[in-house]
Amino acid sequence: MQFTRLLRNPSVTAAEMSLHAGRLTGRRVAGRHVVAVQDTSELVLGSRRARAGYGPVGRGNVAGLLLHPVLALEAGTGALLGLVSMQVWNRNAGELAPRRQRVTANKESRRWIDATKQAGAVLDGAASITMVSDRESDFYELFAERPHNVDLIVRACQNRRIEAPQEGPDLLLAFIDAQPEQGRFAVTIPAAPGRRARDAELALRFAPVAVRRPLNAADPALPETVDLTLVDVREVSKPEEGSEPVHWRLLTTHCVATKVEARRIVDLYRSRWTIEEFFRTLKTAGFDIEAADIGDPHAMINFVAAATIAAVTIKQLVQARDGNTDQRLSDAFDPDDQTILEAVSAKLEGKTERQRNPHPKGSLAFAAWVIARLGGWTGYYGKPGPKVMRIGLAEFHAIKYGANLGLRNV
Repeated sequence: MQFTRLLRNPSVTAAEMSLHAGRLTGRRVAGRHVVAVQDTSELVLGSRRARAGYGPVGRGNVAGLLLHPVLALEAGTGALLGLVSMQVWNRNAGELAPRRQRVTANKESRRWIDATKQAGAVLDGAASITMVSDRESDFYELFAERPHNVDLIVRACQNRRIEAPQEGPDLLLAFIDAQPEQGRFAVTIPAAPGRRARDAELALRFAPVAVRRPLNAADPALPETVDLTLVDVREVSKPEEGSEPVHWRLLTTHCVATKVEARRIVDLYRSRWTIEEFFRTLKTAGFDIEAADIGDPHAMINFVAAATIAAVTIKQLVQARDGNTDQRLSDAFDPDDQTILEAVSAKLEGKTERQRNPHPKGSLAFAAWVIARLGGWTGYYGKPGPKVMRIGLAEFHAIKYGANLGLRNV
């Protein structure tokens, strides 16, 4: 009942939760090189109660909410450092004017610009910030209005007009296709729904481009051109039947002059997969948030915001379970939690080597072992996933609540 009242309280907002989570993440990223990953997910609410009052999402006659989070990752390790910001909204069910008749401020696409500016403010203490996003974010205003302290990597979607160099093609895709191949490298393409993991050979092309302002609907106050670099990477090995070959065209504000620098852009873009795994944690793999039966949109928006913050911690624990990210406990827990985690670990450990916590105290991996054991993992078989971590984290918070109870006034 307390939680229900909290969600329905008009003074409780997703925006305030986002600000609080962002402040915590801002402290963790100080001095680090950070990759900020943003994307949008549709939350389809299938319960009968949840259909009334919610706007359309997806295709067909379905209703729900939209969530647009920004996650902070450590460049190089890919370790999830925290939530930068999030936007949760209920789409208006009424008809809108055609897209080209609306200014950017009145479009949902504004979220990409707002999120990038929020990342620049929240992560200002980082050594560097690179914002990574997929094809939906490929629009001119994002490049023209980016904060000075944020670099961009955007997968190109539009065949844009460019300043033609030396009588060459004046369209983006024709221009890069005409460039000679500048190197190859091998990667492992991770598994995804309907696709097995595979090794692939990729070919690189890259070149600077001056992208021209669109002729239609663009604000005339924007600069006439924006200087970017286009990195083209395409799979030259033959994928197995049923798999599409990789082909990414990446527009970036980073300077790219060598094959090594181009490969780095590709690797930074590949870290975008973390947000896909995060959405899976929030939905089917961990929280099953779309099954929530909340008829009040305001309460549901607050619930989505709270679950998003919790899902970040779950994803951090799953990442850290093998000790590969080398993260500190403070990347996901309060400083006072270490004593409780160590006490619980001592109680959970058994006599055999497999039953002992193998990770150093003060590390996030140490905490992940404790949370997984609380969630029902035996330590012997398989690896703990999001559901196990979610159950274990709830158990830990119950233990923490009990440990912090004051009995002096009873």
